[in-house]
Amino acid sequence: MPASAADPSPFAPMLDSTVEHHHLPGIAMAVVDNGQVVFTGTRGERRAGSGEPIDADTLFKIASNSKAMTAAVLARLVDRGLLAWDDPVTKHLPQFRMHDPWVTEHMQVRDLLIHNSGLGLGAGDLMLWPEPNAFTRADIIAGLEHLKPVTSFRSGYAYDNLMYVVAGEVAAAAGGKPYDQLLREEVFIPLGMTRCQAGAWSVAKVGNVAQPHAPREGGNVVVNADADIAPDLTSMAAGGIRCSLRDMTRWMQVLLDPTLVPGWLSDTQRRALWTAHMPMPLGERQRRWDNAHFSAYGYGWRLSDMDGQWKVAHTGTLSGMYSSLALLPDRKVGVVILINGEGEDARTVLMQAALKHYTAPAQRQTVAGYTEQLQAERTQRRNTTHALPDMTARKPVEPRPAWLGSADHPAATQGVALRSADHPAATQGVALRGGGHPAAVQGLYRDPWLGQARLCPENNTLRFSVDKSPTLRGTVMQLDTRWLVQWDTLGADAEPWLQVEPGTPPTLRLSAIDPDIDFSYDYQDLHFTRIGDCP
Repeated sequence: MPASAADPSPFAPMLDSTVEHHHLPGIAMAVVDNGQVVFTGTRGERRAGSGEPIDADTLFKIASNSKAMTAAVLARLVDRGLLAWDDPVTKHLPQFRMHDPWVTEHMQVRDLLIHNSGLGLGAGDLMLWPEPNAFTRADIIAGLEHLKPVTSFRSGYAYDNLMYVVAGEVAAAAGGKPYDQLLREEVFIPLGMTRCQAGAWSVAKVGNVAQPHAPREGGNVVVNADADIAPDLTSMAAGGIRCSLRDMTRWMQVLLDPTLVPGWLSDTQRRALWTAHMPMPLGERQRRWDNAHFSAYGYGWRLSDMDGQWKVAHTGTLSGMYSSLALLPDRKVGVVILINGEGEDARTVLMQAALKHYTAPAQRQTVAGYTEQLQAERTQRRNTTHALPDMTARKPVEPRPAWLGSADHPAATQGVALRSADHPAATQGVALRGGGHPAAVQGLYRDPWLGQARLCPENNTLRFSVDKSPTLRGTVMQLDTRWLVQWDTLGADAEPWLQVEPGTPPTLRLSAIDPDIDFSYDYQDLHFTRIGDCP
């Protein structure tokens, strides 16, 4: 792969401008033109301040760009007659259940890949992220039965990760091997993607691994750093694969030119992957920037048009890691971008500038120009949506005894008020009907799919935690008459309101404070019921 320092192409200035405007810890980029690698560029460090430079072999989390590889594994199995796209999921996973028995019966393997299940956007993602957590792939399959749909089956598009976890388990059942082994045998080895990793692996032995970063106090700091052994992630088939720039460049080349690895996929299955199986909404920016007229989902890929040319693409997003890959198949052009920091805008503007070099060179703008447009969009969105509340006055909620007062000695604590004519309910919108009836709000709670949670005293504070997700732990804070959870390690953009609702027993609800919260924080799908006292 040619060194970017010696390459006079226009992509090096684009890359440098992106780093300058978006303050990234590290980035890697490659461009393929007519099947040939015409540019590779890397900037920054694997770990900010370490002096360890990123190169073409540095491993990045590719996040949801893993989905296309899962679809390719299934396509290989279809080619070998081990499964069919229209097989019922229950043929391979008899334990599979959706909330609606009819949907369970009629869900096909193809449905797992095209986001048409009827579940809401990102439903159940809290079983996958934030990592690490203790949920297994068996937990995912069992939890699906408790996730209620928001639309009818196959009626519309809503991005979903859990179904790709199921798809990986279908592949494992049909192929007779664990999914990570199938991935190596069906994709990595035949395509020569020698650095890609899935399943459990030794970080120290493999080496040259980029760490995720988050912006803190004007700089980038490592978050969720790797331990010595990278675990077998439950999210693997949906977003848990790691690859290098060299690997992803090879992946693009083989996708663009099947003669590089003859027979790896039949023409029929290659077409199936890039067929528009599910219509997708076409965004205003996509119309304006790409002059696009359609948008759809294939098997693991987003399909659209860009300035009259066919575009096949996907992005990947994890905390501290961003990726983007786009192909113009008719021109055998491909661009891949890997970032080890908070780089949503960076990948957007760099990919746009790079693709416009091919689709509409006379209309292309600079990275700085696209960045200004994104900033203007964000400002307009803030001005047209409700503002976030001022959090400066919030304070920790003090724990109270589990038994609250009676009609003669009311207590309005922990979000609970006892209703009576003499002692009206006063706080958190929660009332236990009938004066004189004591209430226990602190305690153990359970959600049907996320499992057990605790609302219990700890060091003179009230704490909320989810047993199987150690990152979902925080201090309950009060702001005016409302409660919220201040997570120990997650940022303020992930904080939820916490509300205790009336009933016997009481229930807990979480809801996002920030309307632009990442959709994987699907708090709205949770419903905790009190099951016992705090230990």
